[in-house]
Amino acid sequence: QVQLVESGGGAVQDGGSLKLSCGISGNIGSNDYMGWFRDGPGPAREGVAAMDRYGATIYADSVKGRFTISSDNIRNILYLQMDALKPEDTAMYYCATSDGYLSRWRRLAQSAYKYWGQGTQVTVSS
Repeated sequence: QVQLVESGGGAVQDGGSLKLSCGISGNIGSNDYMGWFRDGPGPAREGVAAMDRYGATIYADSVKGRFTISSDNIRNILYLQMDALKPEDTAMYYCATSDGYLSRWRRLAQSAYKYWGQGTQVTVSS
């Protein structure tokens, strides 16, 4: 069993920055992926960024060059540095972990992740 707790959300203005953290407890496998997702105005939960335990990353096109995913594997904390924030980034953000290896086309897919946090709200005003 894996538990995840997000923190760091808040309200910022257009162009601002925030850094989200996700504390992960429980058994994390060496092949597991860790990801950030968000619930925006659209119908589906959007995969924002994901990484494996060795540092390989993948990003949604909408955040490339603005968001950076990273992790502290000793302390089991996942981060999402968000820069140049836009109003359309407003959403509830969730961290999640998979249960094993994910092929490249599944690494930003909600259905590929097994464990989820409760979410942290990010609001960007214009």
